[in-house]
Order: sequence, then C-alpha cells, then structure tokens
Amino acid sequence: MIGVLSYFVFFCSVALILAIVVLGLNLQWGNTGLFNAGIAGFYAIGAYGFAILTAAPRADLIGNFGLPWIVGVAGAMAASAFIALVIGIATLRLRDDYLAIATFGIAATIQLLALNLDPLTGGAMGISSLPNPFRGLFPASILNNLCYLALIVALVFVVYAGLQRIVASPWGRVLKAIREDEIAARTLGKNIDMFRLQAFVLGAMLMGLGGALYVSFIGFVSPADFMPILTFQVWTMLIIGGSGNNKGAILGAVVVWGLWSLIGAVTVQFLPPHFQIYGGATQAVLIGLILVLTLLLRPRGLIGERTTASRHAT
Repeated sequence: MIGVLSYFVFFCSVALILAIVVLGLNLQWGNTGLFNAGIAGFYAIGAYGFAILTAAPRADLIGNFGLPWIVGVAGAMAASAFIALVIGIATLRLRDDYLAIATFGIAATIQLLALNLDPLTGGAMGISSLPNPFRGLFPASILNNLCYLALIVALVFVVYAGLQRIVASPWGRVLKAIREDEIAARTLGKNIDMFRLQAFVLGAMLMGLGGALYVSFIGFVSPADFMPILTFQVWTMLIIGGSGNNKGAILGAVVVWGLWSLIGAVTVQFLPPHFQIYGGATQAVLIGLILVLTLLLRPRGLIGERTTASRHAT
C-alpha cells in the first residue's frame, strides 16, 4: 500500500510540475502564436540555476552557494527570464518555421553547454544533494513527498489563477489579437514586438520554475534530463489537452504523462528483456500516434479554447 501511494505521489508531482511548463507554452503558443521549440532549454536553465544557487558547496565546482530554497527558485525564474529576453530580442522577429528552428537550436546549445561546462554544471555527472524544503522534515519520506506535492498543487493553482486573469485582461486580449491577425493588431497601434517579447519571457519563466521544482523534487540534476524529447512531450500535452485553454494545458499534462508512464510500465512488464531497450522509442511512437489521432479527430484537443461561435451554440 505504501508503495502504491509513493508512486501516486511521484506521478502527481511530476505531472503537475510539467503542467506548469505546459501553462507557460500555452501563454506563448495558445495565446500569442509563438512557436517555441526550445522548451527543454528553458527548463534546463531553471534547473541548473536552482542547483548552482542552492547545492551544498563543493571545491571542484563554481557556484553551489548553498542558498535557501526560495532564493534558488526565484533565481531560476530570473535566469530563465533573462535568457529568454536575450533570445527573444534576437529571434522574435522570425516567424513560424524559422522561429521554431532558432529556438530548437538554442535549446540544443544549452544542453551541450550543461554537458561540457563541468566546473559549473558538473558535466555528465551532474549536481546532487539539491535541497527540498520538506526533505527530512518527517521520518517517513512519503510524508515529505506529500508536503512537496501540496506545495506544487498550490503553485499550479497560483499560476493558473494568475494566467486566467492575465489572459482576460486588455493585455491578454492584445495577445490573442496578435495571434489571430498580427497586421490588424499592428494597424491599431499595438507594439507587436513588445507584446510578443513579454509573452515569451513570461512563458519561459514558468518553464524555468518547472525545471527548478523538478530537480528539487528528485534532488539531482544532469544533462540527461533535458533531451529534445521533453519538448515533444510538452507540445503533445498542450495539443491533446487543448491549446488556448489553461484547464486544457493542465489536463493534457496529466493525461499524457499518465499514458507515457503506462506505456513504459507495460513495456517493462510484457516485452522480452532484449526488446526493452526500445521502450523509450515505443513510448514516443505511441504518444506520437495518439497526437496524430487527436489532430485528425479532435483538433481543438480535449477541452480546447472556446470560440465565440461555440459559446453561442451552447
């Protein structure tokens, strides 16, 4: 029973951390139309920013300042925002495929830097013993993890409520106008580049927050956590859940992470040992198939954005 509860807490924690990342992507793509293919990069910046600020000092590493957990989280979000600002100024004039290629290349560069800047990031060995505000608080680790899950739930609620208010504000309506018809929005006197940059930076901050929460939860960070498959997962979560709908973003994160975990468990349970090395590929293929079926049969996702026409119809 304890084992089942422990896995449930682990599953919910990771799913809701990813939900924060998907909410960030929804602001960028679902509300503004920015095709960010560099999600893994901003997630990595938040994770390493948190690790460098909060990990216990080590003689062989630069950083590892041993600062409090909350300082690490704030620093991770600030680092993600700064890098997004620099990248955004350089790339947001690009459109569609060009923006996607640029952000994907930047994410790949960040992952390679994490792998090779050993004095700062620990290289392939990563950085361990990352702090968690509840680790060691109770003798039973399950209680510590439950407390951390409660914190994540609270953060998801705060992020969701904040984004709902932002999207419903005049600023959010401008973002949707840019998404629907950029030329018309520019004609009305809106500074399109500034609005796009603001949405890009805010979305990247949420991705950095997700990275910080994840490595704090598992207590370890390494470049293997930020492979391009992460970007594929997050995009799939948003599309299946419903682009343009914050509830859909959260639902998509839980559903896709559940399917991903289920496929992995079935692979280990039923495939012969010599085929289990292909388990990761099997997960990607099957999730990709579900994504294609969603696009064909329900292109707006499970609970996509409600248009004016659909509201009148109901």
